Amino acid sequence: MELLRSALLPTTPFFTDPSPSQTPINPHTTKFKFRASTDTTNVPTTPTLLNPQAHLAFTAKKASDFSPGAQPSSEVSHCISLLRGNHVADCRQIHALALKLNAFEVNSWVGNKLAMLYSKNYELLDYAQKLFYEMPKRTVPTYAALISAYCRAEQWEDLFLVFRLMVDEGMVPDVYVVPTLLKACALTKMVGIGRMIHGFVIRKEMDSDVFVGNSLVDFYANCGDLGFAVSVFGAMRERDVVSWTALVSAYMNEGLFEEAMEVFDSMKVNGVKRDLISWNALVSGFAQNGEIDLALQYLEAMQEEGLRPRVNSWNGVISGCIQNEYFEDALDAFYKMLCFPEEPNFVTIASILPACAGLKNLNLGRAIHGFSLKRQLCGNTHVEGSLIGMYSKCGMKDYAEKVFSMAETKGIGMWNEMIAAYVNAGETEKGIELLRVMHHHGLKPDVVSYNTILAGHARNGQKNEAYELLNEMVRMDLKPNIISFNVLISGFQQFGLSFEALKLFCTMQSPSDGCFADFVLPESIQPNSITIAGALAACADLNLLSQGKEIHGYTLRNGFEPNVYISSALVDMYSKCLDIVSATKVFRRIEDRNTICWNAMIAGHVNNMQLNLALELFCEMLEEGLEPSSITLMMLLLTCGDMTALRFGRELHGYIIKSQLDQSDSTLTSALVGMYAKCGSIKEAKSVFDLEVKKDALLWNAMLSAYSTNGMLNNALALVGQMELVGVVPEI
Repeated sequence: MELLRSALLPTTPFFTDPSPSQTPINPHTTKFKFRASTDTTNVPTTPTLLNPQAHLAFTAKKASDFSPGAQPSSEVSHCISLLRGNHVADCRQIHALALKLNAFEVNSWVGNKLAMLYSKNYELLDYAQKLFYEMPKRTVPTYAALISAYCRAEQWEDLFLVFRLMVDEGMVPDVYVVPTLLKACALTKMVGIGRMIHGFVIRKEMDSDVFVGNSLVDFYANCGDLGFAVSVFGAMRERDVVSWTALVSAYMNEGLFEEAMEVFDSMKVNGVKRDLISWNALVSGFAQNGEIDLALQYLEAMQEEGLRPRVNSWNGVISGCIQNEYFEDALDAFYKMLCFPEEPNFVTIASILPACAGLKNLNLGRAIHGFSLKRQLCGNTHVEGSLIGMYSKCGMKDYAEKVFSMAETKGIGMWNEMIAAYVNAGETEKGIELLRVMHHHGLKPDVVSYNTILAGHARNGQKNEAYELLNEMVRMDLKPNIISFNVLISGFQQFGLSFEALKLFCTMQSPSDGCFADFVLPESIQPNSITIAGALAACADLNLLSQGKEIHGYTLRNGFEPNVYISSALVDMYSKCLDIVSATKVFRRIEDRNTICWNAMIAGHVNNMQLNLALELFCEMLEEGLEPSSITLMMLLLTCGDMTALRFGRELHGYIIKSQLDQSDSTLTSALVGMYAKCGSIKEAKSVFDLEVKKDALLWNAMLSAYSTNGMLNNALALVGQMELVGVVPEI
């Protein structure tokens, strides 16, 4: 990592003024808002263009359909010729010429073609929108162009608004529009609309088209409906390499490696040549499921088939590492990519910066920032959003503010990153202020914006403010989703408002019976595994065994118990409610037990004063080949101290030394000092203390407590003197 950092670190800092800025807001350029109507009597205010002659506003009067037999003037013919040349860079000048020649009144093809040209350039998308709504006659290709443009820009609300207008005007989506609509449904998880489009495809007999079929497979795969994805694939009359690749991705999304590999191998058997995209689907699928070694292995295997991994191949590996929080592996893959060599793109930089944030490695993050500036990769909203996240998580909120204020184009994602930066820094009010600024500048906050602030309110125990924000969401026509309730339930529970968390858990399923009026939560929301884990933790806090059992029954009826995190939460709940028998039964039913499960069960025995059973369970854990975490060892060291089990404590000490566990925060070292002190071996406690080079306040106070526990007053006073010299405040 140091090699990577030194290779990228710039010689000069990015920000010369290290002080936080007072007002980090550079207003987002106001987007033009137009109603989806063909009424042209009330035309919105026209934007000012670089070319004063190229004025976008025009009143569409009568226009004739363009036909090959029409004989327009030579000047209009020249305008049409220019439009047929598809010169996107010149479209505003062509627009000005068309206005001058009244070309829009000669035939409607001119307006439609011009709107299509504008749609190809993201910076001109507002002009395309305005022109589109002013045209009296719109064609299916024009609808297709604007829908595709909105899909590329991820402006989902505008996309579905145009689609609705298309349907209202009696336009029939064709085989070019349908795949884009299905992609939008997949990315926004609008399963209902996607199924309706599928029904439309069947009625119009479009399912024979290979592109439509591929889009359906991809839609169901991304929405988690593997059964339908396989069914659509099986019914396809014609399949190409994209069809097979979509099915590989569908299996990978469900973590079914063997099935994905079987489909991948079947491509070769069926005479389908596996291309780079197919290999990328396999590689990224392994990475997303945490199988980084397999991902890198197949990255090499594709080269044996004569395919060179490209930037998207490496991006798939890096993104997979980040999703699984394998930050070191992500940086290692990034370094290998640079050495390959392969030039990173916007996606690479936006993906790798969270690794620096996760490791709190500010220097490396700054180095990658400098690397991006040199290669002109910082003008992208996703990169700038990642930079904001990286700087804020590394404790440099002032740098995050400057990245935000310097950004020329601010997408909704970037605003959300800045809101999250304030909320995570404990400045929820500033996050709310930024939310109001978004409103002021015509950018509508989304559900993510509100969920971020809801999380801040919940963590601070501000239930009234949180509920008022939920009301505001509904007034903004934003429907609270499962994440809205998850952040509230977990936040309330962690703050100590466990009863409020449970009440919210009930309310979300039966809104009319809870603490909200129907207009706030118009329909019930079914809990997921995160919701249930939060509710079980609340039951554990309140020792509500009966309610905990009811939730357990819900998990059994809905197939949640096999989820390892739910099972661990159940073990914890039963243990804290002193029903260790039920906790043990749940634990023994878990098939793939991880460290979290073992920790929950060990803690259960400790809480129920079954210290011998806790130590026996630890030995069983080692026999099954599972490595304990620092939390496991902390619990066991405390148990050894309480039992004065010096021999077992020494064995644990030896295990910690051999395992070379990360003790950078000295938590384990402090626990060792405490264990030896409770066992009466103050000499060994002092030896552990002296061997630690970097002593923090926790360790100093652990040693002070050790002396006090063993009645060594003079030693304690001498240690207090040493603590004062190094600036550590005694806590006893």
